[in-house]
Amino acid sequence: MTPPPSRRRRSATDGTAPARNLPRRGTVRRAQVINTYGVGSLIAVDHESFVVSGLDEADHSWRKDESPVVHERRLARLLDVDFFRLPPASEDNSKDGLRVRRFPLMHSCPECNDLQPHRDFAPPAGRSVCGTCEVDLVPSRFVVACEAGHLDEFPYWQWVHRSTDRDSARIGRCGGKLRMRATGRTSSLRSIVISCTCGQVPDVSMEGSFRRNALKDLRLTCRGARPWLGSSATDPAGCGLPLRTLQRGSSSVWQPVLKSALSIPPWSSGRADPLAEHWPALRQFTDPEHIRIYLQGAFQGNCPLSLDEVMDLLDAEREEDPEADKTPSFDHRYRALRNKEYERLRSGNDESDQSRDEQFVCETPLGDPSVLQPLGIAGPMLVKKLREVRALKAFTRLVDAESTTDPKEMPLSEKPLRWLPAMEVRGEGVFLRLDESRLDTWEKAPAVAARVERMRTAHQRMLEQRADDPSRAVSSPATPRMVLLHTLAHVLINEWSLEAGYPSASLRERLYAADDMAGILIYTATSDSAGSLGGLVAQGEPEHLAVTVRSAIRRAEWCSSDPLCMEAEAAGSIGTNLAACHACVMLPETSCEHNNILLDRALLVGTPDEPSAGFFQQMTAG
Repeated sequence: MTPPPSRRRRSATDGTAPARNLPRRGTVRRAQVINTYGVGSLIAVDHESFVVSGLDEADHSWRKDESPVVHERRLARLLDVDFFRLPPASEDNSKDGLRVRRFPLMHSCPECNDLQPHRDFAPPAGRSVCGTCEVDLVPSRFVVACEAGHLDEFPYWQWVHRSTDRDSARIGRCGGKLRMRATGRTSSLRSIVISCTCGQVPDVSMEGSFRRNALKDLRLTCRGARPWLGSSATDPAGCGLPLRTLQRGSSSVWQPVLKSALSIPPWSSGRADPLAEHWPALRQFTDPEHIRIYLQGAFQGNCPLSLDEVMDLLDAEREEDPEADKTPSFDHRYRALRNKEYERLRSGNDESDQSRDEQFVCETPLGDPSVLQPLGIAGPMLVKKLREVRALKAFTRLVDAESTTDPKEMPLSEKPLRWLPAMEVRGEGVFLRLDESRLDTWEKAPAVAARVERMRTAHQRMLEQRADDPSRAVSSPATPRMVLLHTLAHVLINEWSLEAGYPSASLRERLYAADDMAGILIYTATSDSAGSLGGLVAQGEPEHLAVTVRSAIRRAEWCSSDPLCMEAEAAGSIGTNLAACHACVMLPETSCEHNNILLDRALLVGTPDEPSAGFFQQMTAG
């Protein structure tokens, strides 16, 4: 996506800094607006820094004519929206693009060393230079954030005037100006020195500013700033949580909360898309006559679906409702969504029986699947057509998005909207399952349970440390079959990357791991030239797949970091991996559902001391 040229805009009537467009010299792709540069994230363009604006500004952040609507009913229902929109794609003839706001506002001049808000440098219109020195201004390298998702300027005034015997209310009234200089003696924070021309306080370096309690010691707490909604926008509910200092480019500043779904029948034909905004109302009716009357009024007799088709869709939707609880949790409903996908991948959807508009085609391979039985693999399916919708639900700061709970998620807009940003990916894939009887026997092995318990305990400890209330922390998903399926998916992606010519970043895993599920879908994760050309489907034929699995398992027996990798007591983030490193099973982040944690290739091949821990141990011993 190429943003359009910069244009000056009038300030909003409330005095907030207006949103503006990225200069053409900075470009982002549509997918990056979901994964990397979404609402509330910081983006660097040359020597300038911006925060991506929210979705509900008065001047409308995304133009409707440049943000096409995307429908995926199952995911929309899960996220309580009517539809999704693709990020705006700017062309030469476009009228708008992705809007941003300047952040942080604090800048320094490398020539005169002044440290002050950007506007106080009096830069010429459309440029970010010091009005006196005419050199490029440098945005503050440091920002502060809290775990509720708020983002603010680093408190330079309080940091310099931090003497405990001074009245904090008077800080900033000394009449002086801040200066920032680098001594150049080292590359550490000690070399960045902040001073005030008032002469009442000594020069202070930035050393210690990243301590967890550094700002708490100054009696500073979060004021609920939300600069992506306006420079003066604050959370009306307040905040008061502890603040943490972060580098402006740190990955902890913004982490997306992404949810995805495959388009499966009966929703994958696209025929139900015109009814997207009507499904919440239609679900309230059970009598077909009431539904007919509603459709007659809504479409003036021109409903694109018959009454029978609408009833079938409503029945299919209700089948996906979790039965365990009348008010199921979000996680419970998300698992139900995955369960339905698993059932459809197992049963298939032959192309010969479908129309050209069908977006999901899953067929049994032509070859003999019995060649996979000695490997413990059953039911391979060739997914010849596939559509996935990935939606940006929210974002977090300082908190792992994979382990977050709703209170830690920051919404993308101030007011609730009936849509969310999303990307759709069309491609192909291979689905396979593990033999249930062999898997059940393997899971009961003491060596297997012991290794997985070590990872689960470490992961659970990490989740509890990041939760406000440890007793309500999200439960770790680590189970023997989950870790096995996850690691197997990684080695297969690596194998296809080496043998079939696919870049590993162009493939993605989708795991189906539960008491009643044991499957993997590996599919094309991008819409570029490595997308849907039939090459991946060809790898799913049983003869090819058997060769791939054998080669992948053989390759997993040895890592260039062995014996350290295999014998490690803990690896990854605070021990959430065991025998796994970047030399053997780790993948690009875009290919992995779980951020490269909960991996252990010993569960594939066993260890020298415990060969029975490997699910494929019989193959490696042969």
